[in-house]
Amino acid sequence: MKECILMIGANGQIGSELAAALRLKFGTPAVITSDIRAPKELAEGELFETLNVLDKESIKALLIKYKPTQIYLLAAMLSATGEQYPQKAWDLNMNGLLNVLDLAVELGIKKIFWPSSIAVFGPHSPKVNTSQYCIMDPNSIYGISKLAGERLCEYYHNKYGLDIRSIRYPGIISWRTEPGGGTTDYAIHIFFEAIRSGKYTSFLAEGTELPMLYMDDAVRGTIELMDAPEDNLTIRSSYNLAGISFTPKQIAEEIKKILPNFEVSYADNDPRQAIADSWPKSIDDTQAREDWGWKPTYDLTEMTKDMLDNLKIKLQ
Repeated sequence: MKECILMIGANGQIGSELAAALRLKFGTPAVITSDIRAPKELAEGELFETLNVLDKESIKALLIKYKPTQIYLLAAMLSATGEQYPQKAWDLNMNGLLNVLDLAVELGIKKIFWPSSIAVFGPHSPKVNTSQYCIMDPNSIYGISKLAGERLCEYYHNKYGLDIRSIRYPGIISWRTEPGGGTTDYAIHIFFEAIRSGKYTSFLAEGTELPMLYMDDAVRGTIELMDAPEDNLTIRSSYNLAGISFTPKQIAEEIKKILPNFEVSYADNDPRQAIADSWPKSIDDTQAREDWGWKPTYDLTEMTKDMLDNLKIKLQ
């Protein structure tokens, strides 16, 4: 069967790059992107539809129009922004997912990708090599909604047979998009400011270690998961995925190897610190490696060089 993909929430950090990779894989006409606002520009032949994920009838109309074989649901309010608007975050993150799951059942669309996050872990989760199954007590509305979403995905798989696939993304780092509303976004902002101004004030303390993933690896891993034979998959909530773990101090030191005059300082009492302190320092992704052959390719040194090389061109 010829693939047709509908991506909802395609204008965000992951969506914009994942859509490009899917177009390369399946062809431009096979990928329909959508978001609440149109992107700044579309290349020739790219298909886009304005869509609010909370408008169930509009989603249904698009599904009937295009008859997709896969849905990628990326629309969400992230951690730091979600703490400012908790009710809106819950509504968007939960009801958007429910709308898509219910319509997939109604219209017979089986294959869905929905991203979870390391935000599902909390203060009592193991901090080092956090396992696939452990105590999960998230203390942000984003994490709470993602954990509830994982349970919904597994429920809809077991009850209705939906082939839902998911990754618990760590912080995602990319040079192509500006930082958004995430707690891990300091690790993008620091690179942008290293090029723009030569200095950066981190909202996280210098020793705050968090798991991260370079965008190239994140996109590749997502497509590899979606390509994996269904019978190989043992996780129907969301897979742990690991890349690189580092602190603001460590990433600053790597940047200084290339930009010796770079200066970094650290803010006090930022509310995002409490969120970061509740998250893992490193992730055990054994299940992803065993089930579908996941393996990251970038380390901190390689990622830093690639980020700075590309940003020097992008920001000149």
